Amino acid sequence: MEVKWIEDFITLAQHQSFSRAAELRSVTQSGLSRRIQALEQWVGAELIDRSTFPLTLTPAGRLFREAAEEMLGKLLDTRAIIRSEQRMPGTGLQIAAGHAIAVGFIPDWLQSLQSRFSRLRVRVVPTNVHDSIVMLVNGNCELMLAYEHPELPLHLDSTRYPHLSVGRDIFLPVCTPNQRSTPSFRLPGTPSRPLPLIGYSSTTYFGRCFNLLLQRATRKPVLSPHFESDMADVLKMLALKGEGIAWLPKSLIETELNNGTLVAAGDRSWQLDLQLRLYRDRNNDMPLLKDLWAYLESRRAT
Repeated sequence: MEVKWIEDFITLAQHQSFSRAAELRSVTQSGLSRRIQALEQWVGAELIDRSTFPLTLTPAGRLFREAAEEMLGKLLDTRAIIRSEQRMPGTGLQIAAGHAIAVGFIPDWLQSLQSRFSRLRVRVVPTNVHDSIVMLVNGNCELMLAYEHPELPLHLDSTRYPHLSVGRDIFLPVCTPNQRSTPSFRLPGTPSRPLPLIGYSSTTYFGRCFNLLLQRATRKPVLSPHFESDMADVLKMLALKGEGIAWLPKSLIETELNNGTLVAAGDRSWQLDLQLRLYRDRNNDMPLLKDLWAYLESRRAT
């Protein structure tokens, strides 16, 4: 049994909808269904009554939910204690962020705060979007940085978790140039020459961004999946080796675009504008956090 199965089950029990629970868990509906079935096989009984609408829990499901919520609560509390012991000594902030944001955005952003917070102590935890949200909700970080697009919201309660826009980025297709300094692979491709795709897992946020671009496309690209990874850093390295086209955030590849080792593989229609949002828990009354947030709000207003 995996902890994520229990988290899936509790989310499904709360929202009584596979589609809604799958959205909140950043997984496909079929993927969520398989994980619930795996949990039921482990328990040895059906937990979900799928004959009702909205769905309900079976008697076994109600009994298991009580134990699952108690067990998960204890696990998360224990993890919070352990993680707190791993923090840097003294007063500082822990920031959860996607791997690409941690590499491409945070260093320059922190440097921009030095004039006001010269002794700011920060620990950055690179992780995926789902785990970043879990860290914020469970109080394991003071701040969370994440990409956001209006059509791909994170569904965080804005009254409890306010956000500030601290930057913008562009999600664009890139590849290595050929000898004429033009793209080695140019969208949309042709049936006779499909373009090798270095892509993301469908459950990642960038995977959802890519799927949104495909839905919007007036000309469907002809792509041949070549490699897949959850991490933009991995896709970047494969693109630099000439393995195909990869959609990457511009902040992660500024140097490569400027020196010409990577070039855009399509026009503006293949790009997606993203917002960089900073989240906090309104109930966290740490003085340093409140001071930093007030400063960021004032800087945005000027």
